[in-house]
Amino acid sequence: MLDPDGDTHLYLQISEIIRSRIVNSLSPGDLVASEAELQQEFGVARTTARRAIRALRDEGLIYTVHGQGSFVGGPEQAPRERGKTPLFRQIAGDIERQIRAGSLLPRRSVPAESTLVRRYGVARETVRKAMASLLEQGWIYTVPARGSYVSPEDSWPTSEGS
Repeated sequence: MLDPDGDTHLYLQISEIIRSRIVNSLSPGDLVASEAELQQEFGVARTTARRAIRALRDEGLIYTVHGQGSFVGGPEQAPRERGKTPLFRQIAGDIERQIRAGSLLPRRSVPAESTLVRRYGVARETVRKAMASLLEQGWIYTVPARGSYVSPEDSWPTSEGS
């Protein structure tokens, strides 16, 4: 399908294939293949897949929702959900509930970043933001070179502070 020796950049060839899929078989709001899926399908580098997605976004054929993917349609069709809680806050809230419920015990480790990435299906940066929020609030503390732990119960934020 791709012509690596041709006069057209690979990312443009890939964007043309996706454009054809959009026209022939996808509807507005349908999910478009992710960068990782394009990498695997076409055997290209992530930057090539990213450029193909960006080219389609720049044309207004797709829009991207951070943490969810790219969808058929222009930016005007992107959902504008007011009041929706960011993913990192949802994760922090979930961990806070586990601490309050006793599923995560004081002075015991919080699940590792890689575990949380898999559990919630999010990027590392999202988990890092959740952990930073919990740290700032006082739910957890960090021991250098060891990890993050649940704060002792007497250090937990008060109800009015959370």
